[in-house]
Amino acid sequence: MKLSALTTTVLFAACSGATAGQPNGNGADGVDAAAGTSSDATPGGGDGSGSGFANQFGPYFETSMFWNRDVSAAPKAANSDSLIAGLRAGGGWGNGDKIAIDFTIEVLTANSGTPHRSFTPTGDFFSPDCDHVDMPVPVNGNLEGETGYQCTTDGDCHLLVYDGSAKKLYEMWRANITTTFQGGCLAVWNTTQPYTDTLRGDQCTSADAAGFPISPLLFTADEVAAGEIKHAIRYILPNNRVRRGFVRPATHGTATTGSASAPAYGTHLRLRANYPIDSLPSEGAKVVARAMQKYGMYHADGGNIALTAQADTHTTAKWAGLLGAHDLQALRVEDFDVIDHGSMISLSDSCAR
Repeated sequence: MKLSALTTTVLFAACSGATAGQPNGNGADGVDAAAGTSSDATPGGGDGSGSGFANQFGPYFETSMFWNRDVSAAPKAANSDSLIAGLRAGGGWGNGDKIAIDFTIEVLTANSGTPHRSFTPTGDFFSPDCDHVDMPVPVNGNLEGETGYQCTTDGDCHLLVYDGSAKKLYEMWRANITTTFQGGCLAVWNTTQPYTDTLRGDQCTSADAAGFPISPLLFTADEVAAGEIKHAIRYILPNNRVRRGFVRPATHGTATTGSASAPAYGTHLRLRANYPIDSLPSEGAKVVARAMQKYGMYHADGGNIALTAQADTHTTAKWAGLLGAHDLQALRVEDFDVIDHGSMISLSDSCAR
């Protein structure tokens, strides 16, 4: 849901489940679009290619993280059936209970020569959760859903930049660059660091409400065209279908309004092994579904369009003819199991870093 710039503070809680002064629940995520946005900046990727893996753990991080762990043989949680039933009772996926794919989010690449800019924090910046440091801003880049750096749609306007020379991943929520640079929550990830289960800090948000990095959970056209996605996938749900609190690997949640039987932020879903993947309408959809069976997908944020792919602005492969926005709509919540990551953690909004 998109908010007027004049009413963000007042209406944000009603739309996304966040409360005033609380780290973001976003909620503007998930514009149902079938094409990327345009820019000339190099896309994200550990080797600068846009999708190539610079090491065995993916295009960004150099140590094993939760998203690249094979869970195809992991037992489902003891309460998996009840959580799936709770999600079904709440309405299932967003978007009329149909999985769709958002193709508008971009990951840009910076290097040692990329100019850095300071920004003025907005009301969407939270301390100590967020990082107030200068951010690399590649020439001719763009925000999520935009053709440039101005947030004209008042959406989530994520600005994601991987600096391969500094080994840092900069992810900002609700950026807006005109004659000045105004920014919401910025999370800076050290891609050489072996993070613990509290990631950047327990009870701390990031550019996503669950406290995750966004970029490693996005799948690209080049990955899909190559026939394999080697990591878990980001998914989002309407916050009225999510229980308040979170489970690992999440470090944060929002003031969601789902029932006590609903899944929480961080819930790890895995497509059942016997799902008839060959029944899906495109080869691209089959590649994504196989990743869901091997690595699963993690609940990261609030919104209506369940899955997030990286825009194809800079990739060799393009989404057109490869994967459509609705090619996975046959997948129902009942086709998934929940993987256990421990007990529920109450939301305190007391970020400790």
